[in-house]
Amino acid sequence: MRRIKDCMHFVLALSVLAAAVGTAVAAGGAVAQMPVVKRATPAEAGMSAGVLAGGVALYEEAVARGDLAGAVLLVARDGKVVLHEALGWRDRARDIPMERNTLFRMASNTKPVVATGVAMLVEDGKLAYGDLVREHIPEWDNYRAGFINVGHLLSHASGLRIPTLFLQPYMRPSAQHPDAPTLQLEAARFGAVGAEVAPGTSYSYNNPGYNTLGALVEMASGMPLDAYLDRELYTPLGMHDSYHHEVDEKMDGKLERMSVVYYQRGDEGEWVPGWKPGDPPQVPFVRASGGMISTADDYVRFCQMFLNGGVYDGRRYLSEESVALMTSPKIRTNPGSDGPASYYGYGWSVSEEGVFSHGGSDGTNAFVDPAHGLIVLVFTQTPRGNNPVRRFMELVYQAIEG
Repeated sequence: MRRIKDCMHFVLALSVLAAAVGTAVAAGGAVAQMPVVKRATPAEAGMSAGVLAGGVALYEEAVARGDLAGAVLLVARDGKVVLHEALGWRDRARDIPMERNTLFRMASNTKPVVATGVAMLVEDGKLAYGDLVREHIPEWDNYRAGFINVGHLLSHASGLRIPTLFLQPYMRPSAQHPDAPTLQLEAARFGAVGAEVAPGTSYSYNNPGYNTLGALVEMASGMPLDAYLDRELYTPLGMHDSYHHEVDEKMDGKLERMSVVYYQRGDEGEWVPGWKPGDPPQVPFVRASGGMISTADDYVRFCQMFLNGGVYDGRRYLSEESVALMTSPKIRTNPGSDGPASYYGYGWSVSEEGVFSHGGSDGTNAFVDPAHGLIVLVFTQTPRGNNPVRRFMELVYQAIEG
């Protein structure tokens, strides 16, 4: 819908949208005005400053106890950022504090962004959710992988059960493939392994599936994955601190702003760095299962675009239909559970209440609640720490006053 050829239908669609949200549409075909991210007081967003302060105190206490090395918290309602706090350290050994603009390894919080890139290409007619992967990657044209489609990959329903990010060892450079390893070459190798169960029948979180989606984005766009996302999302959204490889020359010299990642404790209980700025990247090329580097300021803009139905600051990135498709249940993730049902859409986890969210294995969490206009970001780089995120979310909801 980003490139609508029929102006009459375009104007009609805008009129309907403007009526629905009660806002005026500017002349000249601009999209309806929707909230943009800006600072505000809790009262201006109908929230209690005191209750939100209690949520911050949870993390102050967690850092003081050593449960976490540091955290950045952000809460926005209807585009109004009512809380944005940095606590603890981004590098404890060097006594460098966590800051609000600290750069985080986003890990699987990359997946909603990659899924958005896929959706844009679908709207442009360069991909389709029903496309069989084999139509784009010949190595998938076999009885094991031949019936896996793009939608299966997006919802983790492909039947793939490959447990690693990529098959090991990586391809070596050769006369035929002097640039190996690359995302496209490594994704092609998954085709020979294929699905262990029938595609579309069961959920199993699978990183190779998303790395294959990244390869498809590159093939359909004719651009490297990170360059495509920067052109179509990051630059126009104002996400100027978002990247895809922890290498200084690819990060505009901002590598030092990244947080150390703490995976384990030492003998005396202190957190030991598992990765720090300047260490080699986890993967030698840009991938799609993870690898995004970003800040709370950047990621809240991405989430607000989804809350706005695909629009941000006068520009449409996705159609409302695409946003609804991506954030609605496609497959249940906990069949047989006695608890509330949970689902996966296209790039997002989805709750029964309609909250869509995602987490990353290095300690980042993002929650988007359309019913309350809420975005909650809890970013840490202490993934195995005692994170009070559940209680924090309870306090955020308790802070809503009107």
